[in-house]
Amino acid sequence: MDEIIEKIDDPDLKEEIKKIIPFHGYLSTGAFIGLQMLNLARRLLDIKDGDRIFVTCETRNCLPDTFQILCGSTIGNKGLNIINHGKMAVTINKAAPPGEKTVQAVRIVLDPEKTIKYPIFHAWYMNEAKISHEDAINELIKADDDMYSWYLRYHRT
Repeated sequence: MDEIIEKIDDPDLKEEIKKIIPFHGYLSTGAFIGLQMLNLARRLLDIKDGDRIFVTCETRNCLPDTFQILCGSTIGNKGLNIINHGKMAVTINKAAPPGEKTVQAVRIVLDPEKTIKYPIFHAWYMNEAKISHEDAINELIKADDDMYSWYLRYHRT
């Protein structure tokens, strides 16, 4: 895994990975997917460091840990909700400004129609073959945001 992390040029991404590993126990494919989804949401919603965000994860597996450690969004502080549909999908929104009744949110999904372009990763995602976390994460790094679909919507506060 160290070899893959060393190939990453973005120092911020490396720092985020260093925070995830001790919390999650290792860098899992699901935790890395969560990291990519978080960074995509940051760009789409203009999320800045220190912004309070609310996250709904559609799986219990690995994905929620990224948001707990990097954003402080937990079940206890009501920043994290888990609805276990078994999907690699999240909905993220910033806290609404005072007096606002709606806020823009983004739902991001790991899209199997898009993962097909990455056969190694697709085999992992569809559980068709035993693929190591290293190989799956390497594919995710190559793909960047290409495996995700997302749409913006308004969310009631």
